[in-house]
Amino acid sequence: MSKYRYAAYGSNLHPLRLAKRVPSATHLGTSFLPSWNVSFCKRSYKDGTGKCTIARGGPGVFMAIFDIDCSERQDLDLCEGLGIGYNELTIDDPKFGKVVTYVADAGSIDVSLLPVDWYKEYVLLGCEYNRFPRDYVERFRAVPSCVDSDEMRSQAEWRVIEEIRNST
Repeated sequence: MSKYRYAAYGSNLHPLRLAKRVPSATHLGTSFLPSWNVSFCKRSYKDGTGKCTIARGGPGVFMAIFDIDCSERQDLDLCEGLGIGYNELTIDDPKFGKVVTYVADAGSIDVSLLPVDWYKEYVLLGCEYNRFPRDYVERFRAVPSCVDSDEMRSQAEWRVIEEIRNST
């Protein structure tokens, strides 16, 4: 089966979270993208809250690198909102070669947005799983969050988070 490499920097950092979306995902390791920044300023097309994106200019972004079956690429594209606020970006990583990730298009950026609490927790769990530097993790921890207005979705996401916590 043909595979491609994916670079996660936000809510897909933890392998168990990503495997819920694309079961073939295999965690290969971590990498660092210098001179970029990650923030929660991408407007979600589903609920209007802040999701992660990366942009040039900043202290750098830590990423988790995964191999994914090409047969599941459309599944991840759909989960990520490719063409609906996110565009594909290919990065030539010195350690892993060409990796694909997603970045917000200019029309989807709003620096006033907050992430929902469960989304931020996915990012933190992934940062901790990948053993990113403490100061990097603390930058995420310091970001305020909001409560999801969709109670059923919130409960479902917190159940997945508990499942991830209990598996490690």
